[in-house]
Amino acid sequence: MTQDQILLFSLFGVVFGLLIWGRWRYDLVAFVALIIALVLGLIPTNLAFSGFGHPATIIVALVLVISRGLVNSGAVDLITRRLTALDLKLSSHIAAMSGLGAVFSAFMNNVAALALLMPVDLQAAARAKRAPRITLMPLAFATILGGLVTLIGTPPNIIIASYREEALGAPFTMFDFAPVGIVCALVGIVFIVLVGWRLIPGARDGKSPAGELMDEEGYLAELVVPETSSIVGKLVRDLDDDADDNDVAMVGLVRRGKRLAGQARNVEIRSNDILVVDASPKAIDQFRGALKLEFDGEQRHEKVASGGMSLTEVVVPKYSRIEGRSAMSLRLLARHGVTLLGVSRQGKKFRDRVRHLDIEAGDILLLLGPSNQVPEVAQWLGVLPLAERGLSVTQYRRAGLAAGIFAAAIAVASFGGLYLAVALAIVVAAYVALDIVPIQEVYHQIEWPVIVLLGSMIPLGAALEASGGTTLIADGIVELTTGLPVAVVLFVLMVVVMTLSDVLNNTATAVIGAPISLEIATKLGVSPDPFLMAVAVAASCAFLTPIGHKNNTLIMGPGGYKFGDYWRMGLPLEILVIAAAVPAILLFWPL
Repeated sequence: MTQDQILLFSLFGVVFGLLIWGRWRYDLVAFVALIIALVLGLIPTNLAFSGFGHPATIIVALVLVISRGLVNSGAVDLITRRLTALDLKLSSHIAAMSGLGAVFSAFMNNVAALALLMPVDLQAAARAKRAPRITLMPLAFATILGGLVTLIGTPPNIIIASYREEALGAPFTMFDFAPVGIVCALVGIVFIVLVGWRLIPGARDGKSPAGELMDEEGYLAELVVPETSSIVGKLVRDLDDDADDNDVAMVGLVRRGKRLAGQARNVEIRSNDILVVDASPKAIDQFRGALKLEFDGEQRHEKVASGGMSLTEVVVPKYSRIEGRSAMSLRLLARHGVTLLGVSRQGKKFRDRVRHLDIEAGDILLLLGPSNQVPEVAQWLGVLPLAERGLSVTQYRRAGLAAGIFAAAIAVASFGGLYLAVALAIVVAAYVALDIVPIQEVYHQIEWPVIVLLGSMIPLGAALEASGGTTLIADGIVELTTGLPVAVVLFVLMVVVMTLSDVLNNTATAVIGAPISLEIATKLGVSPDPFLMAVAVAASCAFLTPIGHKNNTLIMGPGGYKFGDYWRMGLPLEILVIAAAVPAILLFWPL
């Protein structure tokens, strides 16, 4: 063993010890390790920050922005409403999302599948008032397992198929991976649904820890009924179920500028009527999307809002410009392009129209308007913004457009028309151009600590390969398994490749593992296909760390996971995958 190999193995040992311990932030540990490797001369200076431009790092950043776009457009909410309408228990929800994720990832890249479903799961968790960490890891692991089924599901399958073509003259085809992949996916998902999710730290109570959920102020707000709404012709009382599903209280109805008596429960709804509701900002937005309603002035805002629309909560101090006056008297919408969407007055009800209501000191207002105008108008009104809660306006009219752009890009990338990172970059560019993701939101959506982690660890993994450390491992496998049964050799090969994949990028692991598997098969005098298939499965199934697979990395920030949280469910899952894969490989790919 050379000095560089000793130093690198030692450095990796220290890094993973610190990451599992969790005393210091994972991005800081990884970046310091990168600097140490540079100082020791283990990484060439010209490759010092190559990890920050690596496709894996770029893909993670792009996927997070695309996820925001799918949320902004309402595409995610459409799926979420159908799932939450089923009123599934936690285990049933995990089963449904895992199954859906596995199916999606079989026919699109598994990173893209997670990108589509992760916002759905986050919204479902918020509605159920549970911590997202309980369901995000099962979803991520299920999408990894689903990718085993087809050629396009995961990059290692593509690499192994290409290597087989170079070495043996013919590649694996689209569904050659299916027999073994389906077995591993089924076994893995059954484990995740029945046992695995219970092993996640903090999962047993099923509730979100204090601080993860915020009590949201209830606002009295007005929503316009357009001609295209599905509720035209219904009675107000017919909306009770929809209101309950979205945590909205129906307060009344306004027609031709007049508030009808009581809650007008027996009145038939007409186009251009205004529904008066009492709910939190998010609930108002979701109710609006579910029933195809509109905010007052929404179409005007969309025409001028080049930076997107925003919901802003402000409190009215004494002596502010709006105290004692109404939005109508100030001509807030006509002159300033901002709608007073709702008013909260310490739970008190009032009969005046929101726009006609004289505002009092201490009221909390919900303002809707172009993102670049609302702060200026708030300052002009003399009101004070509340703490930012990430409120956004869902653009339901663009749900089909956003989903269509994403699906087209994934289809083109899946069949080789574009490299995945390029396809995702085009989606982000389109979302920004169409204002689905306002330009100022792009950088806010990226989990920068995760980017630093990836950018720092990728050069370290490359240094291990360049130093001959991985070759040393390969030679050890060949020597260790001499004379042992083929099943044992496959087992050892998968254990080593899985371990490497937990440390290195899974694409790099597949590249390293492919020639190792062929060499072992040649020495044993058997078909190389079972060994190539073993590498394909093992390289993809990296469940012990957040850096082994991009899907693990993607959920780290949104789920609030620590580095040491993954192995608790990941270790038994990896053992089960190997136990299922070895006999399946020998059955479907005879020696």
